[in-house]
Amino acid sequence: MHKLLLIALAGACGTLCRYWLSGVMYAALGRGFPWGTWAVNILGCFLFGLVWILAEERGFLSGQTRVIVLVGFMGAFTTFSTFVFESGELLRDAQWLRLILNVGGQNVAGFAALFLGTSLGRIL
Repeated sequence: MHKLLLIALAGACGTLCRYWLSGVMYAALGRGFPWGTWAVNILGCFLFGLVWILAEERGFLSGQTRVIVLVGFMGAFTTFSTFVFESGELLRDAQWLRLILNVGGQNVAGFAALFLGTSLGRIL
């Protein structure tokens, strides 16, 4: 239970950081391009990689702390970082078909799901 509360708290922090960074980017650069989301996703990928190496290869973070940070904070800050990390693992392992299915499939299915959701929302 303690671990779940820490994940939830980290998630709340990730959400607030996402909101803050997006706001800063839009205030600085305007809303003509999704700069806020871009900044969150790219920073999220950087932080995910940093935390992963600090935990897995350097031993600076315990396994539990890694889960709290990556699932809690990063999960709320951006899921794009997880998508890129998992795709990178497929690339590293030369799982070409799975990589193409993951990257292409999530993007195509995501756009299709968005279209279906907005269509259903308009019907209701």
